Amino acid sequence: MKTLLAVFALSSLISAQSLAADAARGQTLYKTCIQCHGANGEGNEAMKAPRIAGQHDWYIISSVQQFKAGVERKNPTMLPFIKNLSNTDIEDLAAYISTLK
Repeated sequence: MKTLLAVFALSSLISAQSLAADAARGQTLYKTCIQCHGANGEGNEAMKAPRIAGQHDWYIISSVQQFKAGVERKNPTMLPFIKNLSNTDIEDLAAYISTLK
């Protein structure tokens, strides 16, 4: 029973985070990502930019934060585009990216 409650609580938090983020604003922010990741998040093999369409918002948030920190994951090409993003920007961007199929 405790496990079931924990799963329910965690899923509620994730859903609340997704609802709080502004995907429309994220779409505007995504315009700087298009040149590498493509208009539909399909990626660009020549630029070594992976497909990001279909990723969960929590994964995008975690990845961008890790790239921004530059400790666990490093990408000097991406850093100039993300270094000034706030946490809200990252959440909004992730909300939009997670809608791409």
